[in-house]
Amino acid sequence: MADLVVRGLPEDAPVFVISVAAQLAGMHPQTLRQYDRAGLVSPGRTPGGGRRYSPRDVALLREVQRLSQEEGVNLAGIKRIIELESHVDALQQRITDLLTELADTHAAVAAAASAVHASYRRDLVPLSQQALTVWRPDPRR
Repeated sequence: MADLVVRGLPEDAPVFVISVAAQLAGMHPQTLRQYDRAGLVSPGRTPGGGRRYSPRDVALLREVQRLSQEEGVNLAGIKRIIELESHVDALQQRITDLLTELADTHAAVAAAASAVHASYRRDLVPLSQQALTVWRPDPRR
């Protein structure tokens, strides 16, 4: 999502003050404050309460602006779109986690089955379906 990279920092690290974030997003700082109040973007906060925006926040601001200006979506609609996209991302991550867990479980089952097969006695010999063998002890013994 974020095409803005700050070397050595994760894309969600709050590093930009509001004036820098506004400039990077091509907006007025008051617009960022409005979006924060509307719950569209939730920047990090300093101990003194100042906003700090991450590269991910700046990318989100750009998307909000695009949806508003190019697509004509109102702020309530944009908020819903952001919530739904966030939900989809969470679900996709959950699917990835479950697929990883499933693969691990398949590997564990295969290892357990292999261990069981390795424990079989070697003196047992499978017979064909049509063969019948009857064993009787030698009565002379």
